[in-house]
Amino acid sequence: MAEPDRDAGGALRGIRVADFSRVLAGPYATMMLADFGADVIKVESPAGDDTRHWSPPVDATGRATYFGGVNRNKRSVALDLTDAAGLAEARRLAASADVVIENFRPGVMARFGLAYEDVRAPNPGVVYCSITGFGTGDGAALAGYDLLVQAVGGLMSITGDPDGEPSKAGVALVDVLTGQNAVAGILLALRERDRTGVGRLVEVNLLQSLLSALTNQASSTLATGAAPRRLGNQHPSIAPYAVFRAVDRELVIAVGNDRQFRALAGALGLPALADDARFRANADRVAHRDELRAIIEHALAAASAAHWVDALGAAGVPAGLVNDVAEAIAFADALGLDPVAETREADAAAPAHRSIANPIRLGVSGDGSAAAPAGGAAYRTAPPALDADRGADWLPRD
Repeated sequence: MAEPDRDAGGALRGIRVADFSRVLAGPYATMMLADFGADVIKVESPAGDDTRHWSPPVDATGRATYFGGVNRNKRSVALDLTDAAGLAEARRLAASADVVIENFRPGVMARFGLAYEDVRAPNPGVVYCSITGFGTGDGAALAGYDLLVQAVGGLMSITGDPDGEPSKAGVALVDVLTGQNAVAGILLALRERDRTGVGRLVEVNLLQSLLSALTNQASSTLATGAAPRRLGNQHPSIAPYAVFRAVDRELVIAVGNDRQFRALAGALGLPALADDARFRANADRVAHRDELRAIIEHALAAASAAHWVDALGAAGVPAGLVNDVAEAIAFADALGLDPVAETREADAAAPAHRSIANPIRLGVSGDGSAAAPAGGAAYRTAPPALDADRGADWLPRD
């Protein structure tokens, strides 16, 4: 296999990342870095990242799609950290890295001599990112599972039908949020290193990532002392802002102000609704949301959801179909957002690996020259086979 050009393009070219993370939050973060040119070396146990074995589903090459979704553009080496030779290689890699990232239970990396203080001694410029579930203090022993954090972090209490059970999000959302925070923290520390020449420890945890993401629900709780309740797909402060049923399927109508509500009333053929005392202002509509919902759904029953999305859009009312994931990808593609990235396998005859593209675009550079492909992100290599880079020049020798 031809070795990819690790210095070709990307805002992070020349940055080496020793990635000791696995499953989702850490690998998501390192893939984001790798997309922009960082040389990410994924250190796995001899058994491999757990998600290599989380199947079905699998892609056309038989790879678990969970693993494939967050591990493109990386190199893989399998090291047994309980073996002296493997541990020595891991330490040498960490000593050579610009960034080290790990998401083991607190204390595990220290047992291997790979904690921040251990790595910083030979490598004072290292940016060391540690991802935990609940921090390194009293919550260190708690298991950092996304579902658990959604529960204890309050998200499930505000998600789901009012009369149903608390519900989780349909994806491991807290892991993804934490991965994004890890990227932000790493880039902040690298920027500071540019100025001082010294690295630092970056710590992120799942619980605080979730609490930060609760935004208005958390600020409401702090201000009033009252915890918000589940409202299904309704908004606690705005109406109508919810899922509605047309004759064939669901759509979302998201009215954010009185002007949009007046436009909605007109598009539904109910212009007098905007002057009804129950609905004239947003606070009135929130107080009478159930009555308003019944009136809107009675009107929507006259046509298809697609008809109403077009009609409401023409009137300036935000609305959209409740798409499944395949429809969502197709919708983004129709908008010209190029949502799917393709990378080649080591075997050129194998099918291309398809994954969702990096959402960050750098665009045209400040001097007006063309940016790197795909707005700065580049998709060079498919997710690696376990230990695929053992024979490559991945580790500097003494």
